[in-house]
Amino acid sequence: MKKITALLVSLLFTHAIHAQDHTDLYGIKVDSLISLMTLEEKIGQLNMLTGNWEATGPVLNDSNKAEKLKKGEVGSMLNVKGSTNTHELQSLALTSRLGIPVLFGQDVVHGYKTIFPIPLAQAASFDPAAIRSAARVSAREAAVSGIHWVFSPMLDVSRDPRWGWVMEGPGEDPFLASVIARAMTEGYQEPFGDGLSVMACAKHFAAYSGAIGGRDYNTVDISLQTLHNLYLPPFKVAAQSGIASFMTSFNEINGIPATAHPYIYDLLYNQWNFNGMVVSDWGAIREMVMHGYSKDRKQAARQAIQTGITIDMESNCYSNYLKELVEEGSVREETIDKAVKQVLLQKFRLGLFDSPYKYGNELKEKEELLSPSHRETARDVVRRSIILLKNEANLLPVTHTPRNIAVIGPLAYSKRDMDGNWVSLSNESVAVTLLEALKERYPQSNILFAEGYPATGEDRSGFNQAIEIARNADLAIVTLGETWNMTGEARSKGDINLPEVQQQLASAIYQANPNTITLLMAGRPTIFTQISEEMPAILYCWWLGTEASHAITDVITGTYNPSARVPMSFPAHLGQIPVYYNHKNTGRPPVESEKNYSGRYMDITHKPRYPFGFGLSYTEFTYTAIQTGLKKDRLTLSLDLSNTGNYDGTELVQVYINKVWGASTRPVKELKAFERVFLKKGETRRVDLEIPFSEMIYYENDGWGDEKGDYKLFIGRSSSDILFETSFSIE
Repeated sequence: MKKITALLVSLLFTHAIHAQDHTDLYGIKVDSLISLMTLEEKIGQLNMLTGNWEATGPVLNDSNKAEKLKKGEVGSMLNVKGSTNTHELQSLALTSRLGIPVLFGQDVVHGYKTIFPIPLAQAASFDPAAIRSAARVSAREAAVSGIHWVFSPMLDVSRDPRWGWVMEGPGEDPFLASVIARAMTEGYQEPFGDGLSVMACAKHFAAYSGAIGGRDYNTVDISLQTLHNLYLPPFKVAAQSGIASFMTSFNEINGIPATAHPYIYDLLYNQWNFNGMVVSDWGAIREMVMHGYSKDRKQAARQAIQTGITIDMESNCYSNYLKELVEEGSVREETIDKAVKQVLLQKFRLGLFDSPYKYGNELKEKEELLSPSHRETARDVVRRSIILLKNEANLLPVTHTPRNIAVIGPLAYSKRDMDGNWVSLSNESVAVTLLEALKERYPQSNILFAEGYPATGEDRSGFNQAIEIARNADLAIVTLGETWNMTGEARSKGDINLPEVQQQLASAIYQANPNTITLLMAGRPTIFTQISEEMPAILYCWWLGTEASHAITDVITGTYNPSARVPMSFPAHLGQIPVYYNHKNTGRPPVESEKNYSGRYMDITHKPRYPFGFGLSYTEFTYTAIQTGLKKDRLTLSLDLSNTGNYDGTELVQVYINKVWGASTRPVKELKAFERVFLKKGETRRVDLEIPFSEMIYYENDGWGDEKGDYKLFIGRSSSDILFETSFSIE
């Protein structure tokens, strides 16, 4: 080992003497290291295996991971958590012939130990600064626990709430998703003061959320126009923001699995100039055989490596077949070298060659995981993610101290369900329950609890107790929704209606006590027709994480005025799905009347229950003095925003456009700008926004168009609540 190290240092020194001043020093080091590697060692760098602590897919029978690490046959691992475990496995990797350190990756989706709202809930905040802060805390906790690489953000724009993975995505709008992509990439990857930093991973590339029928892993069949205008924008922004890696998606796109789709990887590498790593999703390379695209796993390995997939996660296709493919001439060794170089560059950039144990520190873990500052950040992000959907008779906020409070529903005392799905340390939930938070907020109140309905099933035997405590209370709080395992990967649902037993109980509680607040907790938009029509006050609380209940009580009591908005349209009926705001027009648009021959349903409305951008506040806002103008390369607009209500609060100013006509039809509305504005009651502020003309370009029938044309501009409180409309043209 010492001889190899000395030779490497000598090679590095020789190369450095002759290098130009502007040459990337890491590139020199990597090239020198690659020149010392055997083909088997190179292939090892492209092989990712899972640890034995937690699996996120069908685990391969491989009991000899330690020996593989010692031989340099593993370049990265996932599902290995904590300083002790990562250090132990790193020490094995360092005993290999060249002592190349291993990368540790993890699905840090919405927090490591301090759990934040699910990403869809964070998208509801429309607050890139808050989303960035959540990623920042998550990155820090992961780094001090030995993790180098987080498999986040998920940037799959989705229009179908039946698809289980909507919980992990940014909602239905590509512009909002692109803003989130930049915020999360920067939040994860900005180095910390002590030199630690993690790599982020944009997933799933691409169009994963277009699964037909909303059924996970299903086929995707879309036009190039939909691919470019809906699914690809946030991925392009992630690449432009310097994200370190991409992850493939399981689906096929128009007949070719995304794991080896030449079109999207030509875009990624050659048009977007991405120079990082691409990792397959779990077993995705071998699954191309099941798709019917690859004859066998050997062919799948060749197709993936030649397309540009850097790392094979848990399919062993690279480790089993790449050497044979190179030796028979089907794959050039230079192709292997190019992929290996990207892996080694990331390891140098992370500082692993200089200090392989710098990530993972038991003292820092104890000090920083779930630290007070991290929990306070989480509480702030949670408050910004709760949507006020209804508030009749100003039942909210509750500004007095109720003498008797009835709390109903099993979700009110569940720690695990507060965290939601896809949490790294889910078996150690420390979330505060709603009952605990209410008792902390109202120590003098008499708080009674009844389960009322079962977490699963249709048992109604608990109705009477729940109705009785509600009848005798000054305030009733009903918690309804999904348990943590009802939405997520492989949890697509054909029926997203809230269970009938829950809606019936809520109705009965309201009849017993009109002062009833309904809290809906879920990982996706759900349908709850009876509740939306009958209940006077509704807060959509998603799955909000460690500080969920503290933040919910902040909103209930008015300590925080809710400001979140719907990031993905809530359907009114199953038959509408997919329903979304940025649809295209038709020659016969739907009308709500009995007139025939329009694009309506005969039996249900075509409109969503809650449209994209919708959300209420405890206060009121007015828009005045609206002005628009055109500069050389952008549209400008300004307005006076006034808080005319009784509470301090935040308004979300939303700006949409519609290109009236052109070489390709366009959506009826496209979000192009938004801004959160906090105002004290009685305060007025001038708000200025700009839309670069580059944001108005659209992928048309045969490629990208330009910004020229006739437009409409809309300013509103949501995609359907438009307060101002004007026209403009770009010559």
